[in-house]
Amino acid sequence: MASSKCFGTVRQFSTSAMRAKLVTAPIQLFGTTGRYAHALYSAATKEKKLDLVEKELKGFQAFAAKEPKLQDFMNDPSIKRLEKTQALEALLTKQKASSITTNFIAALAENGRLPEVNAILGAFGTIMAAHRGEVICSVTTAKVLDAKNMKELQATLKLFIKEGETIKLTTTVDPTIIGGMIVNIGDKYVDMSMSGKIKAYTNLIQQPI
Repeated sequence: MASSKCFGTVRQFSTSAMRAKLVTAPIQLFGTTGRYAHALYSAATKEKKLDLVEKELKGFQAFAAKEPKLQDFMNDPSIKRLEKTQALEALLTKQKASSITTNFIAALAENGRLPEVNAILGAFGTIMAAHRGEVICSVTTAKVLDAKNMKELQATLKLFIKEGETIKLTTTVDPTIIGGMIVNIGDKYVDMSMSGKIKAYTNLIQQPI
């Protein structure tokens, strides 16, 4: 199965002329992962299969995560791109994936981008979250937040978003920040950790008078 025309030219998407042909995404991502994610969003939008493609690609990621041999196969630079392309097309066809999903993974194989597949699909997930009006937010704290602090945090985070948007929150624990928290919400980054303050004070003290 040959890759679609859209994905066959995905390596050329760095030019403004090629970008002009893409469906505009709700947010703009950059770099290689951004270009591939935008190409996928555009193709799926034109076919009205955004939700289906997202579901299929999540399934592919989950399947690959449980199959170390498949991961090794995709990441092995000694295996020819054509062999990878044909094998993955056969796998996705067997799983009855849509042509968009199959062609996209094939394009990654053809262009030698399989080692970046998780980063690219992560970028696509970010675009899809924005498409649904979700604002990605991650909060890192030194210890697990109790119910009261979590409620206060969620109320505060709502101040950062627009009407009609919702927050998609993930929390992680990192004892090395000592106290406070580090917040990533949308394109904003706020370091309110004790370790961040200590580093800032240390740098200030070390500056020559």
